[in-house]
Amino acid sequence: MKCPKSRLMIGALLSAVIAAAILLTGATAHDRGTDQGGASSQERQCESRGWRPAVVEVSGDPRDVLWKGPARSWPKGTIIVMHGGGGEHVQWCVSNFGLTAAQVRFSELAVEEGFAVFLLNSSSRVRDNQGRICGKIWDDEVRDRPNLDLPFIEQVIQQVIPSLRPADSEDAIFLTGLSSGGYMTVRAATHFNALVTAFAPVSSGDPYGWHRSCEPGLTPRIKVEGAGYDNETGKQITERNSCVSHSYPNESRWDDGQAPAKPAFRLFHHEMDGINDISCTDKVARQLDSHGYPSEPDFLLRGGRRSLANHLWQDEYNRPVLDFFASRLDR
Repeated sequence: MKCPKSRLMIGALLSAVIAAAILLTGATAHDRGTDQGGASSQERQCESRGWRPAVVEVSGDPRDVLWKGPARSWPKGTIIVMHGGGGEHVQWCVSNFGLTAAQVRFSELAVEEGFAVFLLNSSSRVRDNQGRICGKIWDDEVRDRPNLDLPFIEQVIQQVIPSLRPADSEDAIFLTGLSSGGYMTVRAATHFNALVTAFAPVSSGDPYGWHRSCEPGLTPRIKVEGAGYDNETGKQITERNSCVSHSYPNESRWDDGQAPAKPAFRLFHHEMDGINDISCTDKVARQLDSHGYPSEPDFLLRGGRRSLANHLWQDEYNRPVLDFFASRLDR
């Protein structure tokens, strides 16, 4: 018979696993419910808090956006936010469980500080190089086919934001994203470097130097299939030192938007990230530097053990991300 202490430990572990599963699947069963108009319960909650929906048609497919800005003008420009793999854009405007609360606090603080915030939702149509469906992620690596998300992001930057931006607003465009959204942030900021003012990837790595194998059964996650691997080492990015290499012969060719002055970046991450090893963030920093992107020192959290929790968006990132973006307005 197990002692009470053992039962408590097992219960706590089970609660942690359940919480992590909810995060990685992106929403609870209740949150995924839709009304007759097609809006999820979380979308309705976001709209009740002042977030407005927009639908972008990309190659005949509708893509979802939620946005919110200061009432009269946007004095600090616009932040485009891309959620993590398995997630949803609504998790940045309403939190029904604590693990996404820091994201919501970031969005609300950004609006209070004078930024407009546009929350983009990924598709579930991304396939790996073998044609297998990868699930609810961004099309954040280089493949031998047209990218699914770059046209979406371009349309938001070039058409949607200008059509909604009030007069006398700052026209700066900032990008940030978590995990898969962080990889996509780097991909989009380099592809559209003439359109982006600055970018801040969180818990991410090099989109030009990795690949996914979306074989079913490689992950327990419900909304995402497969695992990510570094192109040089062949190691899964969850492994220690998985992205450590002296050279990068397997790096895909980088996009170049032909900007006369490339946008600055700052990386945000935790040294004990158990999902995207710190070596993978170090790799993208070196690669961005080598391609001429000016950098600010990393914002690095320390301590604890390697874990999923250290991969998530942290409250400690909120103010430094916004301060970094605001600092680029005077350049």
